[in-house]
Amino acid sequence: MSSLVNSSDALARLAAVIETRKPANGGDPSASYVARLLHRGPDAFLKKIGEEATEVVMAAKDLDHGGDKAKVVAEIADLWFHSMIALAHYGLAPADVVAELERREGTSGIEEKALRKAVLRQEESI
Repeated sequence: MSSLVNSSDALARLAAVIETRKPANGGDPSASYVARLLHRGPDAFLKKIGEEATEVVMAAKDLDHGGDKAKVVAEIADLWFHSMIALAHYGLAPADVVAELERREGTSGIEEKALRKAVLRQEESI
């Protein structure tokens, strides 16, 4: 459990740094990659999320052919990083994602997906 706490702390620290890099908080797009992505708007960082997700898939598929686990970890780190930029842009934090995962804890993925579909159907009928 201590590694999970340390992981959460690391995500919180990174989220705090991302907050300081927001152009609205003084982040300089000419000096900061995060500020540049945020300055360019959602299309820029959402495109990066898509690119990083594709790179995760490619690295993971390579594992079946002798690929490197460190490459998968590195690509997932890139994906998480860019996802955290999106969270910051939309006023969310890693703790919000952790809370959602905790909410789902103990629920099978099949049950959780069925529940989401039922809620969506109910909302559509209103």
